Amino acid sequence: MDMHIHPQDVLDALRKVRDVSSQSDIVSLGYVKDIEVTGEGRVSFALQLPNPSSAASEQVIQAAQDVVRALGVANVQVQILAPASSPGPAAAGARSNLIPQVKHTVAVASGKGGVGKSTVAANLAIALMRAGNQVGLMDTDVYGPSVPILMGGSNEPHVVEGKIEPPVEFGVKIISMAYFLPKDEAVIWRGPMLHKTIQQFLGEVRWGALDYLVIDLPPGTGDIQLSLSQTIPLSGAVIVSTPQDLALTVASKAIAMFQKLHVPILGVIENMSTYVCPHCGHQESIFGHGGARAAAAKMGFAFLGEIPLDTRIRTQSDAGKPVALDHTTPYGKPFAQIAAALEAEVAKVGAEEEITLE
Repeated sequence: MDMHIHPQDVLDALRKVRDVSSQSDIVSLGYVKDIEVTGEGRVSFALQLPNPSSAASEQVIQAAQDVVRALGVANVQVQILAPASSPGPAAAGARSNLIPQVKHTVAVASGKGGVGKSTVAANLAIALMRAGNQVGLMDTDVYGPSVPILMGGSNEPHVVEGKIEPPVEFGVKIISMAYFLPKDEAVIWRGPMLHKTIQQFLGEVRWGALDYLVIDLPPGTGDIQLSLSQTIPLSGAVIVSTPQDLALTVASKAIAMFQKLHVPILGVIENMSTYVCPHCGHQESIFGHGGARAAAAKMGFAFLGEIPLDTRIRTQSDAGKPVALDHTTPYGKPFAQIAAALEAEVAKVGAEEEITLE
């Protein structure tokens, strides 16, 4: 066996295996669990298939063993887990184990970087708080954590009774890997370490009673998104995009990922929308305008709102003063409107789940 094989290599190999019915890979579907690579030349992992006794599942199991053996592994052991229970009870159980007092978990995602996703997540958390909710903000972008800067960063986390007490900025509890890394140090982590970080940020942080935990995801469709979806049931995901065709095309991939993971899409936000000149009032659609609204309508998702391209959003974000703190300004008001639209969508999804369980 190649002693340099890492669990991430095994995970990447298993992405080649497709579920016969959905034609999605078994990693994206969440079927792969507990990958272990030992120094004795053995790789083990578990598969949690919807119908493990079916002929199609037997093909998947064989294919999974074959792709791992192709890495040069002689001893491949596969454990077959019982199928997951229905989404409702399973979701409730998972949440009660890690964040028992959190009512709603909302992931803020984007297909690509550079669309202002973290700025949107921070201001959305502020807007939800100003609407009367207890809110937490979890920064899972370990490669470029920016939430502490966006939220002022005046406080630090500390340990209370063996758990991390998150700092509170503007009434919002926040946690980020930025608190635990030396300044300017690069993070070079693979799947298992990322998964462990997600579990620690959820289970070892004293979130307490929250109406909303807003989760700022890294851009793209990587291991953190998968780990988060497998660790807790998400109330849903919000997709941030600019009006550009390219950004919308890439955003659709993020939407497809969440759909494969059975995470509801709560809606789409168009960031960096129309630019209004502060001197003459002239409006200019630098990146286009209305593309995200049209894309959301085409895909059948809610359009939560649009945020203008305004220099004051950038300057206040750099200064750690979220614009959503003042909902009367032209750049703060959209976040208040988006927060209200989001709450409506969360309530709608919750009502649909109750009907399904009945």
